[in-house]
Amino acid sequence: MTLIFLSIIAVGVIVIAGLVIFSLYIAHRVEQALPPQGRFINIGADRIHYVEYGNGPPVVFVHGLSGQLRNFAYLHLNELAQTHRVILIDRPGSGHSTRGASSSASIPAQARTVAMFIDAMGLNQPVLVGHSLGGAIALAVGLNHPDSVSRLALIAPLTHLVEAGHAFGGLLIRSPLVRRIVAVTVAIPFAIKGSRSIMDIVFGPDSVPKDFAMKGGGLLGLRPRSFYAASSDLMAIADELPAMETRYASLRLPVDVLYGREDRILDWRSHGEALKAKLDRTNLRLVDGGHMLPVTAPAVTMEWLREIAGEPLTTPASPIAQ
Repeated sequence: MTLIFLSIIAVGVIVIAGLVIFSLYIAHRVEQALPPQGRFINIGADRIHYVEYGNGPPVVFVHGLSGQLRNFAYLHLNELAQTHRVILIDRPGSGHSTRGASSSASIPAQARTVAMFIDAMGLNQPVLVGHSLGGAIALAVGLNHPDSVSRLALIAPLTHLVEAGHAFGGLLIRSPLVRRIVAVTVAIPFAIKGSRSIMDIVFGPDSVPKDFAMKGGGLLGLRPRSFYAASSDLMAIADELPAMETRYASLRLPVDVLYGREDRILDWRSHGEALKAKLDRTNLRLVDGGHMLPVTAPAVTMEWLREIAGEPLTTPASPIAQ
């Protein structure tokens, strides 16, 4: 009986070791295929990777959950860079940025990092563009650091604590220890196996571009540290977002929101329209498409961004564009 028990333990150890080796191997191959594109700057305990080009009034881009700055690669940012200084950042723990051991994954903490980044880069009140979770972080910057930015441009933003569907269910791990164990063992094999079904939800009803793995940086999610950071981000949302919701009416910055009518991750009524109900000055525009508008509707998104970047700050709120 003892021999059988020891054999089971030995098999378990071998399986776990194999999963760890496989996960680390995939992570190594991914980072070889998609090395950092830009520069690094230390912001507090975090090390932030960013890309910048162009000159003029600054525009800063913040990506969403499980994403990184390559998610904006489909936008014609070279056109915007002819008149503006364009800066894209990897949030702490995402892409090639690292989150310090003492840093929190909370929305206010990430907003503080963004505000400190803006200050460290010497940017003069940029337009802050946030997609999905990046939209919630941009709102937190506007609420907690209003002097850091001039305007918020939110693409399919997370604004309220409502159920976001099951695409990210595998990230719902409360214990940091369990989260780390899962990250280095089963997270990557499961992500590879279920990637198509998850992408169909995240992008739907739009198609996933064939080159998204490379051009859009999708492969960067296949790393244990990416899983751990995304899970930490998701679990921190419930701790701070409800309190933020009660403060939206106090925002004094222009706020523009772009939403896809068919978004399967965050419904425009529960987030875009709900934000406008609390802050009537919100400019809410609806377009055909899903959640990943910067990837699937780059021309429409870019036209919207150029209008915002070129408008005076006194532009009044407009009615919902149906």
